[in-house]
Amino acid sequence: MSKKRVFSGIRPTGEIHIGNYFGALRNWVEIQDSYDCIYGVVDYHAITTPFEAEKLPRLTFDTLAALLACGIDPQKSALMLQSDIKEHVELSWVLSCIAPLGQMERMTQFKDKSQQAPEYINLGLLAYPALMAADILIYRADAVPVGEDQVQHLELTRDLARKFNNAYGEYFPEPEPLLTHTPRIMGLDGKSKMSKTLDNHISLFEPADSLRQKIMTAVTDENRKRRSDPGNPDICNIYSLHKTVSKEEEIQMIDRECRTAGIGCVDCKKILYGHMEEFLCPFREKYQDLQKQPDTVYEIAQESRKICQPIAQETMTEVRNRMGLRKI
Repeated sequence: MSKKRVFSGIRPTGEIHIGNYFGALRNWVEIQDSYDCIYGVVDYHAITTPFEAEKLPRLTFDTLAALLACGIDPQKSALMLQSDIKEHVELSWVLSCIAPLGQMERMTQFKDKSQQAPEYINLGLLAYPALMAADILIYRADAVPVGEDQVQHLELTRDLARKFNNAYGEYFPEPEPLLTHTPRIMGLDGKSKMSKTLDNHISLFEPADSLRQKIMTAVTDENRKRRSDPGNPDICNIYSLHKTVSKEEEIQMIDRECRTAGIGCVDCKKILYGHMEEFLCPFREKYQDLQKQPDTVYEIAQESRKICQPIAQETMTEVRNRMGLRKI
């Protein structure tokens, strides 16, 4: 029995942080043996929000290298560059023509990005979910690994697949979500979700000195004023970060000792730094090695294009035929 196909993509907009890893990329790596996986660096999505053209090639390369460093295995998965395969954009236009305007305007991504950059509201940003749907449907993916905050976009993809099928005959699968269950990774300010934009993140490839500085200055339980005060791990972000990299017995010890003032915030941070550095070091070394091998990284993307493009071309040929975009 053939494996079900999965698609997921990531925008090349800056450093990949530990929130990205635990929220999505770890799951991408874990499902490689169970699914026929196609992963992409979706650079056309990057131009829907403010960007610098001269920096985009470097960001795109860095993201490809980062995915490989995380454990995406080109022997198991395709790792493609969206702009290499024009059919993504062609299908997005088709889907835009059947996507209800009101539904597009209600998408959370459009509202959030419009507020972040009100001077950069553009048609591409509004149509962003149609391109996202095209990324998935062009490969007729059966499933998409998503976090709970991305379910709305996947529901739109399912809606558009259904609309197309009803109008032009059954063709596209309605992809199912592969929900990623992970603790919410808050930023170092302890108030907002970890974000590159808010500069409250820990890079997956954070240098050791910088990692130590970030952890030691991170916000903890603000109600704990003195070392002798009992703490509350439930509201302490350092404790939540321990859950990502520390062993279970140590997590239990920190929970117990924090509540009884047996351990202070500084000691708790020092322990976290040691475990976080041990965890991040292999990723950092692999990433630094790939930075010295651009030809190898691009060759992987090109070999993946050879796998992905025929699938995309087959899909668009069928779509055009079903929609009457053919000779009589």
